[in-house]
Amino acid sequence: MRRARWIVLGVVVAAVAAGLAWWHYAGRESTDDAQIDGHIVPVSPRLRGTVQAVRVADNQYVDVGTVLVELDPRDYQVAFDRARADLAEAEASAQAARTTVPVTSTTTASQVSSAQSNIGSAEARLRSALARLKDATAKEQKAEQDLARMKALLAKDEVSRQEYDDAAVAAESARAAREAAQAAVKEAEEGVAGAGARLAEARTAPQQVGIMRARAASAEARVVQAHAALARAELEREYATVKAPASGIVSKKTVEVGQVVQPGQPLLAIVPLDDIWVTANFKESQLLKIRPGQRAVVSVDAYGGRRYQGRVESIAPATGARFSLLPPENATGNYVKVVQRVPVKIVFEKGQDSEHVLRPGMSVVPTVFVR
Repeated sequence: MRRARWIVLGVVVAAVAAGLAWWHYAGRESTDDAQIDGHIVPVSPRLRGTVQAVRVADNQYVDVGTVLVELDPRDYQVAFDRARADLAEAEASAQAARTTVPVTSTTTASQVSSAQSNIGSAEARLRSALARLKDATAKEQKAEQDLARMKALLAKDEVSRQEYDDAAVAAESARAAREAAQAAVKEAEEGVAGAGARLAEARTAPQQVGIMRARAASAEARVVQAHAALARAELEREYATVKAPASGIVSKKTVEVGQVVQPGQPLLAIVPLDDIWVTANFKESQLLKIRPGQRAVVSVDAYGGRRYQGRVESIAPATGARFSLLPPENATGNYVKVVQRVPVKIVFEKGQDSEHVLRPGMSVVPTVFVR
């Protein structure tokens, strides 16, 4: 009888233990298909050049902005000096062009005023020359008439030969005066035409000022271009020094002193250890109760199962097989159902890896508490 009681008691204890175990494990999901992931930042030069110095070694920790590799900067320094000289020349030309605009405006305005005054004077001289021509023509006609009368009187011996010669000289002098007056009129007409041409030229002042302003604007544009060229040359000079784009551990260093590198060529990689997470590939049958925000515990194989606290951040939108290079094609007659795995991203709680001992690629066993 006593033995039967002990058997019943053992069965009850086993049932309670089984129930407690079921309750304990029913509230969590775990997988050993998981590893630590992180960013791997490639470092490449942006210029072609010869490596002058390598300032870091493999597995060395560097802060963001640390000098990693130095290229020979002499070619880029020469380009920078030339761009700076081109900028100085462009600024000088622009200053001269800016100064020319008001000077041209003042000069052309003065030219218009002077040309208007000159054409008035030329017209006045023409009128005066025409008046003198009219007077000289009348005097010539009178002298010709006097000479004709003297000639008739000389034929009758009513005047002396001296008087006739005086009349002839007076007629010749009047003819010469008339010819001189005609020449003066022609010269005055040419003066009026020249003054008119100068006035027409002076009246192009707005166009000339516009041309000067266009030249000044062009010079200003060249200054902007020179500024851009100088900025680019300065950037290229700075690019000769390759700096760390992020803080982390140096890895995969392949660069050596004296090596000629090309833009985009891998030199080394930096692995930041401040931003790591776990990619856990859970079976699709385990995803029923897993949700973002749930608490998780990550056991790391490399440290004897040391446990780290974390939480579920997100669940991938497709299975891992969908993202593989050759996704499986199940539209065949030999279809075999395979349980798929879906990546779940688990992030560590703040301060869990303060010593930065976790490394991307390490195997881990995460457990998600689903209730």
